[in-house]
Amino acid sequence: MEQTHQFKKKAISFFLERDILLGADLFSRFGEETDLDVLYEQLTQKQGKDPFLFLTPDVQAAILKHPGLEVSWRDLERAAANVEKGKGTEVYDRFLEHLQEAPRRADASHMEVVTSHKEESKKRTPQDFVAYFNTRFKAIGAILRSRPELQGAITISRINQRTGRDRATFIGMVSSKDTTKNGNIILTVEDPSGSTKVLINKNKPDVFMEAKDIVCDEVIGVAGSSGDNIFFANEVFWPDTPSRELKKSPEPGYAVFLSDLHFGSNEFLPDAFGKFVGWLKGDVGSETQREVAALVKYVFIVGDLVDGIGIYPGQDKELLITDAKKQYDHLAEHLSKIPEHITIIVCTGNHDPVRLAEPQPPHYSDFAEAMYALPNLVSVSNPSFITIHKSEHFSGIDVLLYHGYSFDYYIAEVDGIRNRGGYDRGDIVMKFLMKRRHLAPTHTSTLYVPSPEADPLVISKVPDIFATGHIHKSCVAQYKHITMISGSCFQAKTSFQEKVGHNPEPGRVPAVNLQTREVKIMKFA
Repeated sequence: MEQTHQFKKKAISFFLERDILLGADLFSRFGEETDLDVLYEQLTQKQGKDPFLFLTPDVQAAILKHPGLEVSWRDLERAAANVEKGKGTEVYDRFLEHLQEAPRRADASHMEVVTSHKEESKKRTPQDFVAYFNTRFKAIGAILRSRPELQGAITISRINQRTGRDRATFIGMVSSKDTTKNGNIILTVEDPSGSTKVLINKNKPDVFMEAKDIVCDEVIGVAGSSGDNIFFANEVFWPDTPSRELKKSPEPGYAVFLSDLHFGSNEFLPDAFGKFVGWLKGDVGSETQREVAALVKYVFIVGDLVDGIGIYPGQDKELLITDAKKQYDHLAEHLSKIPEHITIIVCTGNHDPVRLAEPQPPHYSDFAEAMYALPNLVSVSNPSFITIHKSEHFSGIDVLLYHGYSFDYYIAEVDGIRNRGGYDRGDIVMKFLMKRRHLAPTHTSTLYVPSPEADPLVISKVPDIFATGHIHKSCVAQYKHITMISGSCFQAKTSFQEKVGHNPEPGRVPAVNLQTREVKIMKFA
């Protein structure tokens, strides 16, 4: 008896030194033959990203049975504590069910959240904005310098020191854009060393036509010759994306892309969404369509999952559910019908009740508690970068998610977008942003958090799939082997959309064959 008591003291001290409390029930499983060092190593190697603080038999069994299982252990601990306090077992029972059913769920090892932003709230100063644009300039400048035409680029201060018509190249950020009386374009371009005027002559039609779509605050490369207080551009270079092979998975599988569900709106289309879920379950569609459904591994929902509250004047008259939490409850009820072997990846949008400034954090758990209870759902920020369908011999398909709040600005302000289809051509906006390697290059095109460490809206890594939403119209295009997808919606036209000229096409769902990279658009409305 004394030996057992001494072992208990030893075990408690051992784990306490490692910031882990032991539950009393564990000692029925421990014995003096238990090697505490080996047990601790097994647990900490397999616990996943979220460490546990309180080790119980349930936690121990789950970690050892399902290595790397993504579970919020601390939430489980709180649920267990509430049970002990007599506050009900519902949440704790749900956790246990989640642990017991883990092997039947989507295999998280095939997916990696590469970037999902969670900015801490803190006071911002004017210097933060300066640092933010400096980090953007460095990041995009580095991409431009990788181009052979710009490897000899010099600073603007050295350009300004030259007196003759010397040829040179430089990289700068556009601070203003004007048109001269003669119809030429004149830019003010700056870098950390200074600024200069850049003239783009209309007699150079190739460069002039592209330069017409230059916007303020984007970073470009310029080649030409210096003059008297001006630089004459012969060529303009964008960071753009390099040409590369189309990446295909060796394993079969599909990823489908939705956006703008708008649960809570009185214009939400439950029948259309019900058909979509029925298709995923294999209950709806032709034999060929059901064969596709059987191979769906991932469902992406790119923002505006709910309609939110107070988003635009008079929205309250267009709401079926006027409580944000209940909107998410309604959403979770529908998403729970999606088969659990399918991973659901969701990001936020301008209607979701989070801050509007980008990067928008993942959905707030106090509103979306019911959604977070879904075992096969992952919530990420807007924007975010996800790798799917990874395997031992395949690096996976890289997916960039961005809801698309900046699209409104570029559709209104850029002639080359507005005159070629505007809201009907989300692919043109996406190509425009990909070419600039930034999701909202102009200062006023979206609200943003000025992070001095890095600009989260820079497209630092080129994706295989670039998925957006916001404009309520499905569109698919290819650009340099990037599959660009604009998601549709599951909301009929609202009176607000009618006023601003939106013509939604609800219920259209692009499905990407990850083995061939072909895209089918499924129609449910």
